[in-house]
Amino acid sequence: MSVRDLVILGTSSQQPTRFRNHGAYLIRWNDEGFLFDPGEGTQRQFIFANIAPPVVTRIFVSHFHGDHCLGLGSILMRLNLDQVTHPIHCYYPASGKKFFDRLRYGTIYHEHIHVVEHPVYKEGIVEEGDNFSIEAVFLDHGVDNIGWRITEKDQRKFDNAKLKGFGIQGPLVRKLIEEGSIDADGRKVNIDEVSWIRKGDSIAVVIDTKMCAEAIEISKDALILLCESTYLETERDLAERNNHLTAKQAAEIAKKANVKKLVLTHYSARYLDEKVFETEAREVFPNTVAAKDMMYIPFPKNPPEKKSGS
Repeated sequence: MSVRDLVILGTSSQQPTRFRNHGAYLIRWNDEGFLFDPGEGTQRQFIFANIAPPVVTRIFVSHFHGDHCLGLGSILMRLNLDQVTHPIHCYYPASGKKFFDRLRYGTIYHEHIHVVEHPVYKEGIVEEGDNFSIEAVFLDHGVDNIGWRITEKDQRKFDNAKLKGFGIQGPLVRKLIEEGSIDADGRKVNIDEVSWIRKGDSIAVVIDTKMCAEAIEISKDALILLCESTYLETERDLAERNNHLTAKQAAEIAKKANVKKLVLTHYSARYLDEKVFETEAREVFPNTVAAKDMMYIPFPKNPPEKKSGS
């Protein structure tokens, strides 16, 4: 099975600290590397995480405040230096095209990589691939800022015992998939009699926003919600003023969206211990983890649930 994990490369907000780099988040999933909001120093964080940058296949910039994008240029140049041959897909708010170009071409280098730009003009499905769909919504942060959702495709799972019972094997399985039913064991066998659909998992990324309906919408039933929690409730006024969330508000989003796990990040430098965010959020949503730099959060594929009666 391919790697399935969320790697926390940085957890700070605007101001990095001795122990927290600017934010950056890598999701390794089914042979793809989804890199979100590469802040300053992200290239070096890959070294500390012992991960080779060429794992990156897609880069997402939620918005163009510096702590969410200043590492973009160096990551692209590093992938260029490593001579990656796969395309690098880049997703960002369309209104920030000029900032994307400035970051991409901010220095002199000979570009050899194939960068595929996906400027996002409106919310909805941004891309529908063979293995994943990518969805975007605009959040409430005072500038164009996108919340993302990655969903793997549903998979059909076969009951090998039932296939064997009907004498279906080898080329007959392929024929069943292609035609939906076949004649076997003296009768017509429908594909649903010997298989079921495993729903694809989703991961939502909500970085920098005030409380809004869109944050809940993009997170519905997600396996993991990676969410900003810049402040605690004691500084709720600062959160409101700066268009951010508190840890409690992030937990309320997770609860309303019925997510499985909440991962908090993007902490203000005023807080020295990220555990205080976890404590506050767990009062509302118990399955909460306060991310730390260099944390690995695996999300192994759960066994598929069979349909009732199967």
